[in-house]
Amino acid sequence: MVIPIHDVNPVRRAPLVTTALVLVNVVVFLLTPGAAATPAGEPGPGAVCGQAAFYDRYAAIPRELVGNRPLPRVATGRVVETAGGRPACATDRPPYAKIPALSVLYAMFLHGSWLHLLGNMLYLWIFGNNIEDRLGRLGYLLLYLVSGYAAAYGFALAAPESTTPLIGASGAIAGVLGAYLVAFPRARVWSLVPFLFFIPLVLPAWAVLGLWFLLQWFYSLGYTVPGTGSVAYLAHVIGFVTGVLVMLLARAVGPGPASPGRYPPDGRPAGVGRPPRGR
Repeated sequence: MVIPIHDVNPVRRAPLVTTALVLVNVVVFLLTPGAAATPAGEPGPGAVCGQAAFYDRYAAIPRELVGNRPLPRVATGRVVETAGGRPACATDRPPYAKIPALSVLYAMFLHGSWLHLLGNMLYLWIFGNNIEDRLGRLGYLLLYLVSGYAAAYGFALAAPESTTPLIGASGAIAGVLGAYLVAFPRARVWSLVPFLFFIPLVLPAWAVLGLWFLLQWFYSLGYTVPGTGSVAYLAHVIGFVTGVLVMLLARAVGPGPASPGRYPPDGRPAGVGRPPRGR
């Protein structure tokens, strides 16, 4: 696994949609229970149950998506004791009306921890601006939303009985990565390589994003590393493939706002030998 820092791929217009998506994700996170979680220690039963109730209400839940109806019982946020004296989260009929299709949209802006949020925003900030430049702001936003919905519903169809909430922008951002791989496979990406003591290297986008996709696919088959068991890798795979297909379709239909003749796949503007350093 490599960690991208920035790409050498300049844009012609300010990435307003990408910036707005990052800001909205950060603001929403600060207003949700996940912001109170710290890596220093485990949250108490009250915090766990409160977070469970919040996600049952707003997150995308596979069984709800497949059946298009809310769960009959959800977490209430209260802590009760089991017969063995252990704390547990109380459940009851939901006191609210939940629309499963809208929960997918809400879930795209929910994150479980600071690490979850920052990891997603790093990839969105590095790769999103060029896709926004290539597709235009509306086209880019549609790609983001379509990829997020495809990832959530695709995962739900693969695990229709799951009641584990799906949260995070990973599926939508995976679509952005897939689109970037198609549009700019030879763009240079400064990356840190952990097994080389985090030495910064310049790698082509096809290597960085191709390796990312292969790891997601590998893990989706059931081969995981410690501490990653709660990650919906299949949703990442589906989102990435959706982004690839959308970009291939956009390229087949027409050049779009950023003409390939003026903005070739390697990120070099026409007539410029060495592009300026991007983000």
